[in-house]
Amino acid sequence: MTEWFEQWFGEEYLQLYPHRDDEDAQRMVSLINDRIGVAGRFVLDLACGPGRHAEALAQLDARVIGFDLSMPLLRRARVRMQPPLQLVRGDMRYLPFASRSFDLVVNLFTSFGYFADDRQHRRVLQNVATVLKPQGTFVLDYFNATWVRSTLVPRDERTLGSRRVATERRISADDRFVIKEIQLVDEGHSFLERVRLFAPHALERMLTDAGFSVTARFGGYGAEPLADDAPRAIFVASRS
Repeated sequence: MTEWFEQWFGEEYLQLYPHRDDEDAQRMVSLINDRIGVAGRFVLDLACGPGRHAEALAQLDARVIGFDLSMPLLRRARVRMQPPLQLVRGDMRYLPFASRSFDLVVNLFTSFGYFADDRQHRRVLQNVATVLKPQGTFVLDYFNATWVRSTLVPRDERTLGSRRVATERRISADDRFVIKEIQLVDEGHSFLERVRLFAPHALERMLTDAGFSVTARFGGYGAEPLADDAPRAIFVASRS
């Protein structure tokens, strides 16, 4: 059975979201650099998408490998990188890298929580711990589930070129996922996103269970504190 993220993160995604915010990517990478420094470090950008964060990391002289399942997004990452970024296609549940390969792994802009079974989420975190060097750092940038619940907009509609795009959002009946359905109104075509609503304390517990020690928590890209009204849940964690 095809997973939703295998269908969604393709050419249609790039057409419907052509200008993801590079400024936010720069702010996130600046936060990472200010906290730990990235120059000369071997970095894995896990679920790198079109390469916004990987490009910013490389500009700070990090040695970056971008890893993603989506070939269209990887092609976009290759186009934007000068010189070309080293890119690898694969599933984050099955990392093809040797143990202790990286000084830093980043997973940014809620590129986690995609699976129906939480055992698979835990497997991803265990994989990250395996490919990190001892005392290496993992940075996880996720949405704050409390903020998502309180600010959820059930429906909006916008025009993109000649297309009308309607987006409907809801919390699943079991209260575990936020679900977003993107409808191409005049084309009779739609896409589904389903992302796990992990509360910040649940994410931290999963990190600890995977062998990490959380050293910092932030609620935004400007290093704001993590609180219920913060939009992000950003964790900086060290491999034990």
